[in-house]
Amino acid sequence: MRIYATYNIKGGVGKTTTAVNLAYLAAESGLRTVLWDLDPQGAASFMFRVKPKVKGGGRALISGKRPLDDEIKGTDFDNLDLIPADFTYRNMDLLLDIGDAKTGGGAPGGKQARKLARLLAPLAAEYDAVFLDCPPSVSLVSENVLHAADVIVVPLIPTTLSVRTLEQLSDFVGEFKGRRPKLLSFFSMVDRRKKLHREITEKLSAERDEVASTVIPALSVIETMSVERAPVTVFAPASAAAKAYRALWAEIGEMTS
Repeated sequence: MRIYATYNIKGGVGKTTTAVNLAYLAAESGLRTVLWDLDPQGAASFMFRVKPKVKGGGRALISGKRPLDDEIKGTDFDNLDLIPADFTYRNMDLLLDIGDAKTGGGAPGGKQARKLARLLAPLAAEYDAVFLDCPPSVSLVSENVLHAADVIVVPLIPTTLSVRTLEQLSDFVGEFKGRRPKLLSFFSMVDRRKKLHREITEKLSAERDEVASTVIPALSVIETMSVERAPVTVFAPASAAAKAYRALWAEIGEMTS
């Protein structure tokens, strides 16, 4: 089982649209796939037409009183399931930080930072690919995600500040002891009419191996996902956006093989 997380410290960079489209493409390729919507706003759950509600809330899942298996919902697509969001996820940092003598409390980088990995481990018997749609933050939740994932997929807006967040994330992951996730970034919402967008995408793609050559353009059809409540690769399969997501998924496969 391979775990992919779409993550960025910044919000509004295309994490959810990326997670939804890549999860669908993984399932379409034949992989048994599940997406866990970790964002309390529940955008991915909405797009897959699943109610953003977990029985017992985040506390039941994090405490282990309710296994993730019990909250898995089917979607309209073959091979693709969903663990929905819940508004109580807004308190997930507090839930993850609850510790005792056995777990070592909330020590940074300790067992508290690996709780999500332990919760996800049993899914290996049922799934080939897990996608984590993450809220934007620098928190214990994001630290758990970074420790749980095999691949961190980072959408970037082509601006100076956005590129800086990639450097911060690279530095943070570089401090991990032992196992480290593979970091793969790509440019999202790219408008090639803008000189800065062109310059940054070309420069960073050439300079850094972890930056994909595929870019996701700024197109209205991507914004329409929330209206269609489906991946753009489903309702507009011939669109430039759908072709870009397919190319990105292919490139991720090549970079992680």
